[in-house]
Amino acid sequence: MLTRRRFLWCAGASAGAMLVAPRLVFASAETDRRFVFVIQRGAADGLNIVVPYGDPAYAALRGPLAIDPSTAAKLDGTFALHPSLKQVAQMYAGKEALFVHAVASPYRERSHFDGQNVLETGGNAPYRLRDGWMNRLLSMLPAPRADAIAFAPTVPLALRGQAEVTSYAPSSLPQAPDDLIARVSQLYAGDAQLHPLWDAAMQARALAADARARQDPASLGKLAASFLAKPDGPRIAMIETGGWDTHSAQNPRLATQLKALDTMLAALRDGLAGHWANTTVLVATEFGRTAAANGTGGTDHGTASAAMIVGGAVSGGRVLADWPGLANASLYQARDLQPTTGLDTVIASAAGETFGIDPQRVGAALFPDGRTQRFGQRILRT
Repeated sequence: MLTRRRFLWCAGASAGAMLVAPRLVFASAETDRRFVFVIQRGAADGLNIVVPYGDPAYAALRGPLAIDPSTAAKLDGTFALHPSLKQVAQMYAGKEALFVHAVASPYRERSHFDGQNVLETGGNAPYRLRDGWMNRLLSMLPAPRADAIAFAPTVPLALRGQAEVTSYAPSSLPQAPDDLIARVSQLYAGDAQLHPLWDAAMQARALAADARARQDPASLGKLAASFLAKPDGPRIAMIETGGWDTHSAQNPRLATQLKALDTMLAALRDGLAGHWANTTVLVATEFGRTAAANGTGGTDHGTASAAMIVGGAVSGGRVLADWPGLANASLYQARDLQPTTGLDTVIASAAGETFGIDPQRVGAALFPDGRTQRFGQRILRT
């Protein structure tokens, strides 16, 4: 049965071809700075993304999975960037990208669901907190002017909480004609309950009118930029990407994943144009993968990984790492890259610097268990 509420949702959703995976989430606030969180669901292999080619144990541990440093962009004397990340390498050369290695949330088990719950809620254990750190970040910003918008059937946990979030999901239905839209608008004009819902759906429809989103990465980046660049558009965004769980055939699969991520980030940069100078994009995963290759051409669930931060506001051209090394005695539980930097600390620093709020204060609000520390180095340009 098509209820009135369901009809409103469908009408709003039919504005354009939204993505199911990846998915986007937006929130609005009165600020000229933009903060984007890209989650890599599935545990991305940081050791083959930001490659520690200078570590003497890397090649032996990885065997045929080891990235040939001659094909990768050298970042410094220890690290190189996976060859699929060509646009990100250009951002790094232009000092608009930096990487934080050996980074992890407090989670130390190997369940995707539990690890993502810890990452998105900001708790120190799975299911301890019910809301997400991005929702708490939104409440810290001045004068929010609009509900958050989720381009997904459900809102990702990182943005759930007290701030209202409107879902904007894909529809297989054809675009609603303007005449129908006008008649339904008149129908609900006097309805105190449904008129605000309809009005919100129409605002989302107007924002997406020119985006023509499709499921390819370039269109995803363009769509995100089209929202973020508008004067009355959102200033906080979340983009979900999946498919990072590479137990087998890792090299070709990871190359494809990274090429898509690279394309999406470049399209976001190009679409934002002058607004890129005020943008910070944080890319992170729930945990890393094993240091050694497994027997099926892949890697298994691990602990520490690498995070990347890109944007015109970023003080880039650096790899920030308290590198623990890959010698057997240095590995976590004799199998994983040892975490030496808290991902929560990185998030608090990136978000706090973006919006001009003390990162310690941001850390206390976003990660209320009180475990965040001052990062020690600025992430953005002063």
